[in-house]
Amino acid sequence: MANGVLVLHLVDDDGTVELVHDALRDSVRKADGRNAEPSVGLIDSQSIRTADTVPAATRGFDAGKKVKGRKRFLVTGTLGLLIAVHVVAASVQDRDGARRPLLWARLDHPQIQKYWANQGFAARLVDWTARILGRELDIVRKDPGQRGVQAQPKRWAIERTFSWLTAHRRLAWDYETIPARSETVIRWAMIGLMVRRLTRGRPATRSGPHPLVHTATA
Repeated sequence: MANGVLVLHLVDDDGTVELVHDALRDSVRKADGRNAEPSVGLIDSQSIRTADTVPAATRGFDAGKKVKGRKRFLVTGTLGLLIAVHVVAASVQDRDGARRPLLWARLDHPQIQKYWANQGFAARLVDWTARILGRELDIVRKDPGQRGVQAQPKRWAIERTFSWLTAHRRLAWDYETIPARSETVIRWAMIGLMVRRLTRGRPATRSGPHPLVHTATA
């Protein structure tokens, strides 16, 4: 406490932020009628631009997304709640950057037997997950006839989580000098989201007119 203002330490040195986050996640799952421990996980990455103050040694260029900055790897459950987070340079390939968060998820949540991922995580990572972690990595592939961006079955929940995060001004870009601080800011954002969800006690509703619902005509 400094001058009557609570100071939040963004570097989670002693694990307190993670403990608070995980306790809230369990409470949200129970309030939703789920077991505290998830049995299925989702993994994906998001390349995000960085501020000029971010050290060059901790950022890179994602040639596929054409983004210079960092890459966030998340593992979530089917409710979109965070299980593991790992922030690296954007130049790191998905199949390489995913190993550490998958390992953390395996150690902290052994009940998870299967993970769903997109095509960017295929090939060697599928074999590594089965051989080293003893878990299944199921690749959800796009519909051959898909045009443009569409929500994929099974994976839409983690895409929504990225939307939740980038709605926070501090997470729209990465401003942190070290990746560990970025990971803690992500956990703080999820803590705020879960606290609001628990205190609200019901699903969120939007004010104003609802979007038009198109129905088929005979």
